[in-house]
Amino acid sequence: MVTDLSSNIHRYAGRQGGYITRQQVLATGMVARTLARWVAAGRLIPVYRGVYAVGHIPQNPIDRAHAALLAGGKRSALAGESAFVLWGLWKRWPQQAEIVIAGDRRPSGLRVHHSRTLAKRDITVVQGLRVTSAARTLLDMAPRLTGKQLARGVNDLRLRNALTVAALQDVVARNSRHAGAPLLRPLLETAQREPTRSELEDAFLQLIREHNLPTPRVNVKVAGHRVDAHFPDHDLIVELDGWESHKTKQAFAADRRQDAEILLKIGTPTVRLTYDETLAGTAVNRLSKLLAARVRPQQN
Repeated sequence: MVTDLSSNIHRYAGRQGGYITRQQVLATGMVARTLARWVAAGRLIPVYRGVYAVGHIPQNPIDRAHAALLAGGKRSALAGESAFVLWGLWKRWPQQAEIVIAGDRRPSGLRVHHSRTLAKRDITVVQGLRVTSAARTLLDMAPRLTGKQLARGVNDLRLRNALTVAALQDVVARNSRHAGAPLLRPLLETAQREPTRSELEDAFLQLIREHNLPTPRVNVKVAGHRVDAHFPDHDLIVELDGWESHKTKQAFAADRRQDAEILLKIGTPTVRLTYDETLAGTAVNRLSKLLAARVRPQQN
């Protein structure tokens, strides 16, 4: 009997990061008196109210996240900073797990948010853990991030096909009074078919917006080559020479070959802006003059 109880408890815990709830323990057939003895003997270690670690407390953050969800109940999901880590946008897990609950359950020892607007499509599963969707996570985290961090988060998730513009529009529309909604709207208004691929591209687009310059198409193919920015009405390509992607002689040579091939094929010139001048904003004057000189005449 004891062997069966132990086997059933470990079977439960094996699916839940090494944790089990009181309800699950009792469902194995163990009576409350035996449960108390197991707790006293350290075979079950209380972690949250009604949640026990079996044998030892796991140190792996993913395992410990299971315990947080068990404490939150079936209507809970990892949220906020915990969700940001699980989505791969931050590397370090918060000291206190953060969850959202679509109800009034209030487990102690956790950072808990209650939401009346949390819908089924706002919750998904990543690495076996319930977590707020990429769109909902960005909505919740937006007030805690800088503008640069938020823009990069949106674009990184889009690059990984974990987020669509439509999903972000949906969550903002359904949560118009959320503090994150007004922070996401400008990104939605300027979102393009292709996401940006670096902080340098984000900084370039921000520069464009701040100085009311024409908005280019980003990360599009021109004459068979993918370019950073294309101004079709001005017949001009802009490439951003960031150190990470242009730091070798081979990359430098390949970039120039691409510029020449596009020029020979369709006659469109390429202007290259350096990392430093883009971030410092000194590229604006040169770019604005180039665009003004290359406005295509209107067709009658």
